Amino acid sequence: MKKIICLILALLLAAGTLSGCHGTLVPDTTAAATEAPGETKESVPGETKETEAAKDDNVFKVPDSFDTSKEITLTFWLKNDSNKTQVSIYEKAMADFTALYPNVTFKFKKYTDYGEIYNDVVTNIATKTTPNVCITYPDHIATYLTGADTMVALDKLMTDPKYGFGGSELKFKKQSPTVDEIVPKFLAEGVLQGHQYALPFMRSTEALYINQDMVEKLGYTLPEVCTWDFIWEVSEAAMKKNDDGTYAVNGQKVLIPFIYKSTDNMMIQMLRQLDAGYSTDDGKILLFNDQTASVLKEIAKHAMTRSFSTFKNASYPGNYLNAGQCIFAIDSTAGATWMGHDAHNQEIPQDQRVKFRIAVQPIPQFDTENPKMISQGPSVCIFNKSDPQEVLASWLFTQFLLTNDVQIAYSQTEGYVPVTLKAQNSEEYQNYLSRAGQDNDMYYHVKIEAAELLINNVENSFVTPVFNGSASLRNAAGTLIEEAVKNGFRKKATDDAFITALYEKTIALYHLDKSAVVDPSDPVTEPETNEAGETVAPPETQVQPEPGPAEPEPLPKTARSLLYCLVIAWIGIAAVWLIRMIKTKREKR
Repeated sequence: MKKIICLILALLLAAGTLSGCHGTLVPDTTAAATEAPGETKESVPGETKETEAAKDDNVFKVPDSFDTSKEITLTFWLKNDSNKTQVSIYEKAMADFTALYPNVTFKFKKYTDYGEIYNDVVTNIATKTTPNVCITYPDHIATYLTGADTMVALDKLMTDPKYGFGGSELKFKKQSPTVDEIVPKFLAEGVLQGHQYALPFMRSTEALYINQDMVEKLGYTLPEVCTWDFIWEVSEAAMKKNDDGTYAVNGQKVLIPFIYKSTDNMMIQMLRQLDAGYSTDDGKILLFNDQTASVLKEIAKHAMTRSFSTFKNASYPGNYLNAGQCIFAIDSTAGATWMGHDAHNQEIPQDQRVKFRIAVQPIPQFDTENPKMISQGPSVCIFNKSDPQEVLASWLFTQFLLTNDVQIAYSQTEGYVPVTLKAQNSEEYQNYLSRAGQDNDMYYHVKIEAAELLINNVENSFVTPVFNGSASLRNAAGTLIEEAVKNGFRKKATDDAFITALYEKTIALYHLDKSAVVDPSDPVTEPETNEAGETVAPPETQVQPEPGPAEPEPLPKTARSLLYCLVIAWIGIAAVWLIRMIKTKREKR
């Protein structure tokens, strides 16, 4: 009986241990707030003033002073695209910061892919060995937030009179931008769950890089902004061949008229331009709809003729463009230094490059009078630590990354745009923009034109909703296009049956929560609006149906575990009792 009692106690202890585990990423059900400037954040359904107050209690409380006598080592994870110039800018920023705050030193780790940073952070959340400061994306931060007390909300840090933007105690006060000097739309991208969890570091968009000579050789005049119909028409016209099997437009045996590098961005932007569903702010998935199906069928049609391909199915679009084997190449403005026969970043040898006039435009549009393009680029976030002084040091360095010296220098390495108006409007940056074309390095005209493209279209840019799972949804969007392209290559029909099967396969592949996936066949009632376009609330006198009996909510995991343990314990007791009874009967015989 003593052994049985010990067994029961051990099982109960194990159940209690299960209820106290930490470090596992739990899906986040809180809506992500991505407010545009001037908009008011709507309350999350079910959220009360008490829960909002609880959120505010979790915001980092700024120490009264920064202890410069305390030795602090900050771990900084960054991405640099294998660009030595970018690495040197980061190294200079750390050295300049240490010169101001000698008690702070750095350990930094370089990555060539944001996905690697994401995977390492998620792994280290469980072991509480996250970095102090990290270059990342808001989509990834939404997942980081599912770890308890993982991230630092920056709200109070930003406005602190001593150490906030332009704070009185900053040793770089004159260089620090104010909150108002950060581009509002870029700043709003870092708002998640009602708090500022990230600061923008650099911003870019996507650009259409065009071989203008081939467009004109085909008999077309290049418009100021291309439509999708124009791109498809020219691409199909370019497939005409000579008798010797070479393409008439370039005289080569290789030609892919249109190549898109990032298919997730392609899908997201096409849907936004069509005002079609992608997702809601609170994580409802709208991607798998009829308009998405129409987009996929159109893309597959051009893949079937081989007039369209993607980075994954072909290769880097800049290589084809520079070799005279592509007419339209879409890539980030941050990749502008790879575009053009005389670009100083090249992956193909000199003898394979073909001289041509290159035009830089916004991505193709369905409505050129109402252009829409994605805003993207790295952000900076801070991870929570037990020492408030360490967190404050992380904040000071994060803020230092937004000073003009860092912003302007980094933006000049690629077609990035500084995220502060302080840097954009500075004499130094304006001088840089004015010198486009003076050389093919610092003042490479394609790079500067790509940066100006975003500067001139900030109000036409958008970001996708950020929530736990939004990164997976983005990958799913790209996969839909990649699979449609492969199907076109195979000369197979991209019909409704294919689309339905593809939707189901993609939802399963990316473990998208089926409860969050909205069935496009479900009827949707549009809210009534007035002449001003404002939503009209239903009349109070409208009779609402009586709610039925509420379904019982499932027991928490810990409660279920405890019940399982009790069942096992009683089974054990019964088994021991039965064995003893049989043994006693045998002894009596």
